Formats: sequence, structure tokens, C-alpha cells
Amino acid sequence: MKKIFLLLISLLISLLSACAPKTPTTLTVITHDSFSVSEEVVKIFEDANQAKVVFLQGGDAGAALNKAVLSKDAPLADVMFGADNTFLSRALDAGIFEPYDSPALKDVPAEFQLDGEHRALPIDYGDVCINYDVKYFAENRLAVPASFEDLLKPEYNGLLVVENPAVSSPGLAFMLATRAYFGDGYLDYWKSLKANDAVVVDGWETAYYTNFSASSGHGAQPMVVSYASSPAAEVFFAEEPPSEAPTASIVAPNMCFRQIEFAGILKNGKNRALAEKFIDFMLSRTFQEDLPLNMFVYPVNQTAKLPDVFTQHAQSATQPAALSYEEIAANRDAWIEAWTQAMK
Repeated sequence: MKKIFLLLISLLISLLSACAPKTPTTLTVITHDSFSVSEEVVKIFEDANQAKVVFLQGGDAGAALNKAVLSKDAPLADVMFGADNTFLSRALDAGIFEPYDSPALKDVPAEFQLDGEHRALPIDYGDVCINYDVKYFAENRLAVPASFEDLLKPEYNGLLVVENPAVSSPGLAFMLATRAYFGDGYLDYWKSLKANDAVVVDGWETAYYTNFSASSGHGAQPMVVSYASSPAAEVFFAEEPPSEAPTASIVAPNMCFRQIEFAGILKNGKNRALAEKFIDFMLSRTFQEDLPLNMFVYPVNQTAKLPDVFTQHAQSATQPAALSYEEIAANRDAWIEAWTQAMK
């Protein structure tokens, strides 16, 4: 009788243990400060995996990557998101990522899969282009520039604001587009832009919200280096969304630079299995379709559907400037330093 009683107690304890809620496993993801995803989308992953996802903001893309590199022996997170193709080589050379050939990559075109070892997996992309104030060009009966060379014409004197590539991600992307187009002659081109009174500011926010006439309403420049998705953002965030975007992008051949953002599983992380599941989730339609209206970037998953505001107002370059991440890695710092000297 005593044995039966003890057996029943043991079974009861086992049943209670099985029914008790399990403590969720914490997955930490380090990102740049511009990363954004809907809470309800994150909850889908958490509920499906009995997990808690913690996002650790690491500054801009370069700063976040530096933190991941400096802490690689005792990583701050399990996954990193935000290294783009202008900094990809730094991440790969530092060896901070573990390879992971996600089955979700089957839906991602090869043009985005820059790392053949699958250490860095593409998540989104966006084109850095010149945006222009539609109303300004119409009222002044001014043709929209169709090439880099057009920007040097006297009618565009003082009408362009760009960001400093030494401190700005879109500024660097635009400089790389000119490097891809002009080769070693890119510095001569920039000197000509300077002679045509192109304005250089430190960051995108200053360029877009202070200098750009379409955004500030009183800025002096009707052209700004921004993103081809910016017109969609103008419509989406308007108090009364207009039928037509007040801005548009110049997506002429070679005038835009395509930024691709990557995620990777950090070496020596605590939760490899869960990190793999999160990478798969980031490449799923659920996550990918959440990206456009949170970060105004394009999903890399070709099965993901775009929101109407994107299909109607955002633009994408059909022939972006081409520079391999290896070439960028080998020359980025020298190109920036040479640009800085030339623009003094």
C-alpha cells in the first residue's frame, strides 16, 4: 500500500511539473539604432518557441558592429543584425559569425547572398538615391537631372545637399556610387560638385529635415541624398496622406547604391539552436512583410508582399551602382580620406 501511495505521489509530481509553465529562453539580438519590428510579430516568434527576445541597440551600424567585434570572445548577444555590404568584410574578417545555411534562403535571390559560406545572411535592402522636391521642379519648370553629369550644370547650382561619407551611411553609399561610376575620377567629380555649390552636412536628419525643401518647407535645397523608399514614407506619415508623394527619386542607371543588410549568428553565443530559428523567422514572410513600414526597406524574400504605399510610391533602382564588398573593404577608408581632403 505504501509503495502504491509513493507511486501515486511521484506521478502527481510529474504531472504538475509537466503542466507548470516553462521559463522562456532569452535570445539577445544586437542591432543598430534604426532597427524596428512590430511587437506582435516578435510575439509570434516568442510564443512559438517559448522564448523572450531582447533587442540590444548598439548605436549606428558601424558602432554596433564594432561592439560585436570587440566582444566576440564573450558576445553581448546571440544574433547580430545590421551590418550592411559597406561593412560586411569587417564582420567576416573578424570572424564573429557562425555559418548557417538557412533553409529559408531558397526564397532569397542569389544577388543578395554575398557570403557564400552563409555566415552573414541577407535580410533587407534599400537604394540610396537622390530624392527631389516634385513641386519645386514643376514650379520652376526645371528638368530633373538624369545623370551624375547633369548635376554639374549651372541650373542646378546650390540645389543639392549630400551627407559626409566619413560619418553618414547614406553619404558613404552615395560616394561609393560615384566611385563605381567614375573610378579614379570620382574626386574630380566631387570637386566639380563643390564648385557647383553642392552643400555637405554631417547627417541624414540634417540634410532631410533642415536642408531639403520638400520636408522642411523652407530648406534651400530641392535635392537630397536619401532613399528610394522615402517618397512612400512621406505619404505614410502624412496627417492627410496625399494621392501623390511630394518627393520622388532619381533612379537613373548607376546613380543609386544598393545597401543590403545582414544578420548572423554570433560565435560563442549561448543559444545556437534558438538563434537559428530566429534567423529562419527573420527570413519568413511574417517578418519580411513587417519590414517595409517599420524601416522603409525592401524584403529580400521574393515571396513577401509589399504594402500598397510601397507599390504606389516607393521606387527601386533597376541598375544600381556595382561595387563588390571585397573592393569596398580594401579601399573604403582610403576613399573616404581622399574625399575628405578633396572637399576641404
